[in-house]
Amino acid sequence: EGQLVESGGGLVQAGGSLRLSCKVSGITFDAYAFGWFRQAPGKEREGASEISPMDGSPYYSDSVKDRFTISANNAKNIVYLQMNSPEPEDTAVYYCVATLGQPSRWYDERAYDYWGKGTLVTVSS
Repeated sequence: EGQLVESGGGLVQAGGSLRLSCKVSGITFDAYAFGWFRQAPGKEREGASEISPMDGSPYYSDSVKDRFTISANNAKNIVYLQMNSPEPEDTAVYYCVATLGQPSRWYDERAYDYWGKGTLVTVSS
């Protein structure tokens, strides 16, 4: 059974940086697409980023593109989300997700079979 455990959340000032980590176990890391979803207070959950298992291509929502970077360390079975220049609007619970293969709609939460419990990121102005 796959397990995803997020870490690295906390309080960060706007314009700073923060790196989230997702430790993966119980599944064949190389065969899975991994992503990060987030849910801000009072808002619907949304896809922020995803990395393809085929060629490592990253995908980003318009709201985080050019500020956040997703990466994967296959040797350590860890997925990262580097958050640069975060804004107060990025305050949310961030969830690590996984699915076998590359989903046709990476931003659709229904595409993912495994979810972490989430880590809270709070960006102060």
